[in-house]
Formats: sequence, C-alpha cells, structure tokens
Amino acid sequence: MFKGSIVAIVTPFKEGKVDEEAYRELIEFQIENGTSAIVPCGTTGESATLDMKEHARVIDIAVEAVNKRIPVIAGTGGNSTSEAIELTGHAKKVGADGTLQVTPYYNKPTQEGLYQHFKAIAEAVPLPQVLYNVPGRTGLNMLPETVARLAGLPEVVALKEASGNLAQMAEIVKLAGDNITLLSGDDNVTLPVLSLGGKGVVSVVANIVPKDTAELVSAWEEGNVERAKELFYRLFPLCQAMFYETNPIPVKTSLALMGKIGGEMRLPLVPMAPANLEKLKKALQDYGLI
Repeated sequence: MFKGSIVAIVTPFKEGKVDEEAYRELIEFQIENGTSAIVPCGTTGESATLDMKEHARVIDIAVEAVNKRIPVIAGTGGNSTSEAIELTGHAKKVGADGTLQVTPYYNKPTQEGLYQHFKAIAEAVPLPQVLYNVPGRTGLNMLPETVARLAGLPEVVALKEASGNLAQMAEIVKLAGDNITLLSGDDNVTLPVLSLGGKGVVSVVANIVPKDTAELVSAWEEGNVERAKELFYRLFPLCQAMFYETNPIPVKTSLALMGKIGGEMRLPLVPMAPANLEKLKKALQDYGLI
C-alpha cells in the first residue's frame, strides 16, 4: 500500500507559528519531484512540540495541499493510547490515507503492551497503520515477534524500522513475510534494507533532494542495481550530514540555506553549533544544493 520514497516532512515555523504558506510550497516541491507519500507530524516534523490544535492543523494542510495526488500518512502516535486514538480519529475524519504510529516513548511498555496499544488504535479508528520503531528516541525496541503478531491485524500494513539493526529487519521479513511492508526508517541504510526485501524509505534527506531519493528506490524496483548503488553512495554523505546534530536541526537548516523556509525551530531544539554548520554547508555545496 505504501512504498517508494516517503518524505518525513519538516514543519516550517515563522514567528512561533506554523508557516502555512511555506509548508504548502514544500509539499508541492515534493510532489513535483516524485515523492511517493507525505508524512506530516513525524519526528522530523517536530510533532513533540506541536500542541493538539497545531498537530491537527498541520495534518489538515497536508491533506488539503496534496489533494489525493499521493498518500498522506499522518503522524498520530503518542505515548498515551487515548491521545493517539484522538489524533488518529482526526486524521481519518479529514481524509488522511494512513497513520504513522510510533512506539510509546518514555513509559516503555512491554511487548504485550505494544500489541495492545496498536490494536486499540486499530479497533477505535480503522485506518491503515505504519508502525514506527525507533529505539534510539523511544528507549524501546519492538521485537520481530511483536511485529509479526501485529501484522495479523488488517489495519497494520507497514513498518518504518529505524533500529539500524539489519539482522532484526531480516527476522521481521522472515516472520511477517508479505503481511507487512518493510520501510527503512534511516536514509543511511536504505539500500541494505531494500536488499532485504524492503519496499522504500521514510526519508529525512528527501526533504532537500526528493528527486534523487525517489530515483534510488525506483532504480532498485526496476532491477537496476548499479544505478541504485550509484545514487545511494552519492547521497550517503548528505544522509550523514542530516545527523550532524539532532534531527530535524540539520535538515531545517539545509532548507533555510536553500531558501525554502526560514529555518526556525522550537525549544528545546536550537540552531546548529558553528563548527557543525560549516560542515553542513560544505556537504550541501559538494552536492550542488547551495
């Protein structure tokens, strides 16, 4: 259902508020350059700093701007099951095509707790779910056995796997098979994940180079392994640059340097340290983006 280059899109701010005009322009930039789907309100979209009204509004804008040209997978997860259900209900009401559901963070549920959390959301709001496993941020790893169990729910259609553990991803493919679509949750391992049976990437770097990220996945799908490798290794230094500091600091800074947004972030995120900023500028210059 969801595959290809899926952008985890940033949320631009201006004077403390969501910059709706810039956001719509970013969405057009993505669609024009071959992006397969838009994920508003993910980690890269600074969902943790959006209040409920803003969160809903950002999803509204994405659905309106995309206008069914490509899928919108709304980030509606949370560490509270009831809050995730509320946000997911709104996403369904306004016409999102699916939701991104992060494993609950901070409260660190058991594997059974994870299953019951996602099951409760699916039962309350029947809408396709992309599960999101990102242990580096949540302090919790969703095990392959749990993913395979969740894949038995009709609403659970894909997994954004950002553990970086390729052996774990192989185990997921082995256990869940065609019941779930594996998506890379880290640009740095997109090619290896594709080789394991993954069908795409939920990408940070696609915010600034959507065309090349889309072509990488397309080349692999078409069996053009050499072209996919060429694109992956060209993108690799840029992918690494997106994590010189905490995401989305580098990618928002990059978009600002490219003249696409103002680059404003919300505390506790702060502007890049001068040394890292210079490194980022060099990476963007080397790629021909500035």
